Amino acid sequence: MTDNKFKTRLEIAKKRISERTNKNSINRSSLLGIAFKMSTELVAAVLVGTIIGFIFDNWFGTKPWLILTFFFVGVIAGVLNVIRSAKNMQK
Repeated sequence: MTDNKFKTRLEIAKKRISERTNKNSINRSSLLGIAFKMSTELVAAVLVGTIIGFIFDNWFGTKPWLILTFFFVGVIAGVLNVIRSAKNMQK
């Protein structure tokens, strides 16, 4: 193999390696963003459900039943949001 062919192949290999490392660094930051988004959706749904339950309990005087009910509704809604987001990301 001649010296020019070797240098050309070496340059091509170096470019491929640098492209892969750039893609990996971008991929890691986007994965962190996805994880933050999923956790925020879950926590927000639980928090909103609990607050609604607390307000209704104070209004109707049924403490702690509506807090517990809306807490579990919030958990279910949060899990469904996370599943829906994960399915949308796979498309």
